[in-house]
Amino acid sequence: MHRFLISAAHKSSGKTTLSIGLGAALRARGLAVQPFKKGPDYIDPLWLSKAAGRGCRNLDFFLSPHDEILRQFSHGFDADVCLVEGNKGLYDGLALDGSNSNAALARLLDLPVILVLDARGQTRGIAPLILGYQAFDPAIRIAGVILNRLGGSRHEAKLRAVVEHYTNVPVLGAIHEDPQLAVVERHLGLMPANEAAHAEQTIAAIAGRIAQQVDLDRLLAISATDVPLAPPPPRPVPPQPTVRVAIARDAAFGFYYTDDLEALQDAGAELVPFDTLRDAHLPPCDALLIGGGFPESFLDELSANASLRNEIRAAIAAGLPTYAECGGLMYLARSITWHGKTRPMVGVIPGDIFMHDKPVGRGYVIIEPTADHPWWQTEAASGCRPGSADFPVLHAHEFHYSEIRGLPSNQPYAYRVKRGHGIDGQHDGIVCHNLLAAYTHLRATAGCDWPNRFIRFARQCTIQTSEAAPCSP
Repeated sequence: MHRFLISAAHKSSGKTTLSIGLGAALRARGLAVQPFKKGPDYIDPLWLSKAAGRGCRNLDFFLSPHDEILRQFSHGFDADVCLVEGNKGLYDGLALDGSNSNAALARLLDLPVILVLDARGQTRGIAPLILGYQAFDPAIRIAGVILNRLGGSRHEAKLRAVVEHYTNVPVLGAIHEDPQLAVVERHLGLMPANEAAHAEQTIAAIAGRIAQQVDLDRLLAISATDVPLAPPPPRPVPPQPTVRVAIARDAAFGFYYTDDLEALQDAGAELVPFDTLRDAHLPPCDALLIGGGFPESFLDELSANASLRNEIRAAIAAGLPTYAECGGLMYLARSITWHGKTRPMVGVIPGDIFMHDKPVGRGYVIIEPTADHPWWQTEAASGCRPGSADFPVLHAHEFHYSEIRGLPSNQPYAYRVKRGHGIDGQHDGIVCHNLLAAYTHLRATAGCDWPNRFIRFARQCTIQTSEAAPCSP
């Protein structure tokens, strides 16, 4: 078995491109590669999943305690290679003591670190950088470096000589500057792999160049271990009957965590994908889920699909249990305006979306459910008060360049924002009919069992509808 963490001295060093290439190159050798990504991220995992052929899983100190991260990592028990891509720099993180850094994750999971160094403009100066990273925390095993964005063979030769002379860290690869290695970028970072028309060709091109310039055999030798991973706990038998959940999965909407989708299925959901850009009708369903994405990039296509928009608006107005996050919220609003263009959207949320050039809300959030939260209605009806154990404080994240304007002054909200921005810095989670739409991205981790609550709410609504009783919070 082989396990390692890909990290860097700082963000934008090329570790994502390298991780994608390594995942695909090792897979091409016939190895089963399980990818992981540290921190809250949808886009990198989409690419890593496509490159490795297995769903990427996120490991996040802010959202999960250590024992849960260990359980999440155990999903690599049947893989030949566990590839973990870090975020930011090796020692970067929220905490001063580094307890949520990439180094802390390497320590927790007992992983050797492969350090990616952007070597543009450097020669002899690369040595004190490596030595400093080794000395800062001797418990971290920097097992090798991969030099990135080199100026040519002469630059490579100088760097290899410097690293070999001054350090004991092997150079596992030297990647020359190559515009064809760049994944198409978008205003929110890397273009999602579910949107890229030629994602497979892009990944194959990256993998070919990485395989030529990285010593894969040496990487595998350095990362080999005889210590097996214990398999994760068996998944529960889903309750019956299943709840049919129509889920938007297309170029505009694709931000879903692998473990969240599994948790929905474990709660009794049958996930029925549909395409907001091409499908004229909503599939028969008991509930609706629209995750994050880039609806602003598909304004014309989304607005042109009027039949689907009208069906979604009518279904939600009639009480269809619906959950929408970020891009899903934007799609359900009256309109989206971006770069001077305004297009009508579903229109069930009484507000309009306006895009900005800089993030409106970005980073981790802490939210507290209110008595208006539709999934906590049972607790509220039984006399439980927000702030109690039945209304837990939730850790989540947000990343949006948009704001919503024109909401009524008496708009009910599902959350009070204790950290972050949400809708207006104080509230998040628009409640309308049986819809909950928020900028916040939830994740099925300890203390946030949102899939089970959503499916339980949808099941209750289905029962009440069959009894001809209203189901509005």
